[in-house]
Amino acid sequence: MAAEIQPKPLTRKPILLQRMEGSQEVVNMAVIVPKEEGVISVSEDRTVRVWLKRDSGQYWPSIYHAMPSPCSCMSFNPETRRLSIGLDNGTISEFILSEDYNKMTPVKNYQAHQSRVTMILFVLELEWVLSTGQDKQFAWHCSESGQRLGGYRTSAVASGLQFDVETRHVFIGDHSGQVTILKLERENCTLVTTFRGHTGGVTALCWDPVQRVLFSGSSDHSVIMWDIGGRKGTAIELQGHNDKVQALSYAQHTRQLISCGGDGGIVVWNMDVERQETPEWLDSDSCQKCDQPFFWNFKQMWDSKKIGLRQHHCRKCGKAVCGKCSSKRSSIPLMGFEFEVRVCDSCHEAITDEERAPTATFHDSKHNIVHVHFDATRGWLLTSGTDKVIKLWDMTPVVS
Repeated sequence: MAAEIQPKPLTRKPILLQRMEGSQEVVNMAVIVPKEEGVISVSEDRTVRVWLKRDSGQYWPSIYHAMPSPCSCMSFNPETRRLSIGLDNGTISEFILSEDYNKMTPVKNYQAHQSRVTMILFVLELEWVLSTGQDKQFAWHCSESGQRLGGYRTSAVASGLQFDVETRHVFIGDHSGQVTILKLERENCTLVTTFRGHTGGVTALCWDPVQRVLFSGSSDHSVIMWDIGGRKGTAIELQGHNDKVQALSYAQHTRQLISCGGDGGIVVWNMDVERQETPEWLDSDSCQKCDQPFFWNFKQMWDSKKIGLRQHHCRKCGKAVCGKCSSKRSSIPLMGFEFEVRVCDSCHEAITDEERAPTATFHDSKHNIVHVHFDATRGWLLTSGTDKVIKLWDMTPVVS
């Protein structure tokens, strides 16, 4: 009698649906066209391409348009089919795409910045175009006239831009690691606040208008969730990348955050759990467990005739401890530590198996991702990489 073969449990992972190749340089941004089998991309090779799915099942460009300067970013509004493209020379060029996505008609050009445009957002409700540039300027223009309505100088080059239509708050993340919140009016703006949490520059922002939380990704490999609506100043740190976080997207219906990085990783975070803030690191001249002096504490070293030790910190309680008292490692997913980190021996004993249960899943895109776009209706994710390739993924196995 043949032995019964037990089926192996299936690993849930994104399904690669399509690869789009042909760009001569990096594809800086690409978006999925809602309700269509189509993709729009802009590249450093100065091209704007609209890819449509053919009968063969492959995506081929129905539009191939060359711009006068490298295309750094874009914003597409599917309701009006308005495409706003930011260029390396500081210009914003606007087009209207035809209903069949086989033609793009120029509308206007305007010099928004003195140098490369880094981010664009088109706000249909207000008919504004928001933008940031390498000239350290945030600006907003009237989309109908192209007239500049106002501007604000940022502390460093901005690399993240989000807007809340209801409150007219704009969120700007920059290379210094600062996030700036401005309140916009028709022709002026007011500084609401600034805050920092990253040790590296902010590389991406994502705003959830329902829960009223802001996510920021950074070159320090981390993501921080800022509770803006709660007004308590809560900041939750998420550690799940081995390289800088390049792009963020949020699935509101499932409360899952998608973060992508230079390590090729696609991390899907469950944000529908009660997460905990990471503690502030405490200062001490000696180990807060065994009282051994640290190496700069000469007085205690002399008095106790002991050699000074190197200082470490427990990631769970924040206490300053020596290496002997923090020899263990553990993941602490509810604190955002999906990888094992240093904890003191007493905290290691206190952490339960339930507290070690992962709250994120990890997937390899096999390319260095620079931008993502998520279509929540179909559960599709579009990734653009430094390898000049665009990949379309079915995320329904992991975002559900």
